[in-house]
Amino acid sequence: MSRPIINQTVLMSGADFISVEELNPYSKINIQPDRDAAMNEHANVITALETAGIEVVKVNAPKDCQDGIYTANWALCWRGKVVLSSLPNKRRAEQPYAKQVLSALGYETIESPYHFSGQGDALPCGDYLFVGSHYRTSPKMHDFLANVYDCNVIGLETIPELDANGKPVINAVTGWPDSYFYDLDLALAVITPDLIAWCPDAFTEESRHKIASLPLQKITVSFKEAEEGFACNLVSTGETVIMSDKAPELKKAIEEHGLTTITPHITELSKGGGYIRCCSLTLCS
Repeated sequence: MSRPIINQTVLMSGADFISVEELNPYSKINIQPDRDAAMNEHANVITALETAGIEVVKVNAPKDCQDGIYTANWALCWRGKVVLSSLPNKRRAEQPYAKQVLSALGYETIESPYHFSGQGDALPCGDYLFVGSHYRTSPKMHDFLANVYDCNVIGLETIPELDANGKPVINAVTGWPDSYFYDLDLALAVITPDLIAWCPDAFTEESRHKIASLPLQKITVSFKEAEEGFACNLVSTGETVIMSDKAPELKKAIEEHGLTTITPHITELSKGGGYIRCCSLTLCS
């Protein structure tokens, strides 16, 4: 039986201006990516996506924007509607460019009334929309998105980053609470409309119960593969999964469900805290 095809078309920019500042817990200010290598990795991701049958719409990277490669954070494009992101201060320069690009593609855009990390923190799954909370997306966005998309929003919260005293860390750049799973696409992935991969240890107890109670098939991802291997930061067509080559357990589990995997090698793109899913914004079909 054929599966529904998802992520048919994605928007990608480039690694032309990639660099690292302390915007998230993965960013190490003294470990800068090799820009030429990052651009080569990005090209390999594009090749992998196209091999899987995904149409890649390419645009220039926004000038001098260190995180402009991570187009998933530009908006949520779903059900014919585009809700623009409201990004952290270090990424605000990307917002008008993202609006310009999406408008040029023919989409009418809707502004976010609260901070919102776009597709990075809002993952459609059938009639569900998984949405993150507190770190890069305000919980107030949950009702807003539910009204815009007429969907069942599942608000989720990942575990906070804690300091040596066990207190939540406030990001020095954003002024917002922080987590190693600051965007939901680092802890949860949609494989098909009825199959997800998720890292239970990355979520608060309440959110674990929410996910566990949903009538979906679930693949469990280890904390190690989620955090160190960016295992959940993948793109699936519903038949082929483009994913990390550092997550062998998840790869095996996905293949056991009858899907094909493609695993481009990535070292430089991840230094900015993003991976395959982060670099690609799914466009409305």
